[in-house]
Amino acid sequence: MASADLREELGCSICLSTYTDPVMLRCGHNFCRVCIDRVLDTQDGSGVYSCPDCREEFQQRPALMRNFTLCKIVKNFQQTERHQEKIIGICCTYCVDSPIPAVRSCLHCQASLCDKHLRAHSKSPEHVLSDPSTSLEKRKCSVHKKILEYYCTEDAACICVSCSLAGEHQGHRVDILDKASEKRKKKLKNVLQKLITVRKETEERVRSLEERRTKAQEKAAVEAERVTALCTDIRRRVDDLEKKVLSEISRQEKEESRSALIHQLEIKKDELSRKMRHIEELCNMTDPLTVLQEPDTGDLCDPEEEGDDEDTGGHDKQPHDGGDLDVAVISHTLHTLCDVISGIRSGIYVGGRADILLDVNTAGNNLHISDDLKTATWTGEWQNRPRTAKRFEYNQVMSGRGFTSGRHYWDVKSSRSAWWSVGMCYPSIDRRGQHSLIGDNNKSWCLWRNNDQYSVIHDRKEIRLPHQFSSDRVRICLDYEAGQLSFYELCDPIRHLHTFTVTFSKPLHAALRLYGGCLTIIRHE
Repeated sequence: MASADLREELGCSICLSTYTDPVMLRCGHNFCRVCIDRVLDTQDGSGVYSCPDCREEFQQRPALMRNFTLCKIVKNFQQTERHQEKIIGICCTYCVDSPIPAVRSCLHCQASLCDKHLRAHSKSPEHVLSDPSTSLEKRKCSVHKKILEYYCTEDAACICVSCSLAGEHQGHRVDILDKASEKRKKKLKNVLQKLITVRKETEERVRSLEERRTKAQEKAAVEAERVTALCTDIRRRVDDLEKKVLSEISRQEKEESRSALIHQLEIKKDELSRKMRHIEELCNMTDPLTVLQEPDTGDLCDPEEEGDDEDTGGHDKQPHDGGDLDVAVISHTLHTLCDVISGIRSGIYVGGRADILLDVNTAGNNLHISDDLKTATWTGEWQNRPRTAKRFEYNQVMSGRGFTSGRHYWDVKSSRSAWWSVGMCYPSIDRRGQHSLIGDNNKSWCLWRNNDQYSVIHDRKEIRLPHQFSSDRVRICLDYEAGQLSFYELCDPIRHLHTFTVTFSKPLHAALRLYGGCLTIIRHE
């Protein structure tokens, strides 16, 4: 009873429901904020505002003050009611004084009953009892108001007996609810099993992607550290070279200056000018006696007879006439920088150098394989090897080792061959027939040379390369996890030709094919 009285005390007089965000007018009455706002909005045109409860009037729209005490009371009351509902569950419809748990629900009366009211309830057949439920109306036909007892399989609907006999489902195939429910549960279990399988596969895929992401992050961190260290080393070398070049320029500039020697030469030039004027005066005299009686001083000496002079310096001590800097040293230093860059350029292709050995058991009988298993040579002489399931019918061979992870590269040199292919393949590649050729199936990828024309091929799809090759060496780079197979020409600088992007699923083996000449896997010492 106390709970019912409190619920009534906490009810808004406008909406008749429990307060929501209660506010208070100056007269002391409380309302929901939304409710009183709507009432005041309707009074805006009249010029006078009034309280819906006591009719007290206000000349201006009254300010709404939030009632924090009432807010707290409403919140505690609602939490208490929710807690009781969890404990008690569905309550008896007829026990209004205090909540009593219901033990059965009557579909006819659409009411839930406690033990006391169940004993007094009607026992007539139309009063069908069920487990306690709050949605009793949903268990009746909306048209005939009868209990739903059957399931129409054609319309996938729950129906009453009248719907089946005379209603819109007349003549349709029906099942009783329990039987239809069991069939539905069986289907749902099958669906559930499939969903469990799909979820397991999804979880496995997520786990795999998480591992791949972690590996990618670790690899990225290593690469970032490597690049940072490389750039730091480049900057250090460039700074050292800059200092060295500037120092050499400064040294040569100082050597060319030699201000003390310039001062001595200026003195000598003035002395020579004075001697020249004295000699010109003697040459202009008309009195022979005066010319001959002139004392024989140093002014009349022949400069070629004077020899080297410590004060003025001889020819051996004269600076060279060019006045230019010696660029040989500077050029050599700058070439050193080019060597640094070349070293960096060759270090771009990170990853392990693959030790490729050719598998003689796969080689076609018109190929000769060298003793070190590094060179395949086309020969007109039939090798007469036994025909096995592993051996290629045509003139190609693959490596014995396969790669299932990591980053690797290997280099090939061609010799006297105008027609060859290099690449990689799955071990499941066909060994006979037209589709066994490298690049002519979906299990191999290759770089193909036909005279002076180059292409990349996969699954018989050819992409011609516009490049003119200047080198007889190529590099094949594999990044298995990234799904990348790349081809490069080993010229200066190294030139990227093409990259296949694939999700690799099997081991990858090196593969060679040629007609004439030979192909050699280059050793890296």
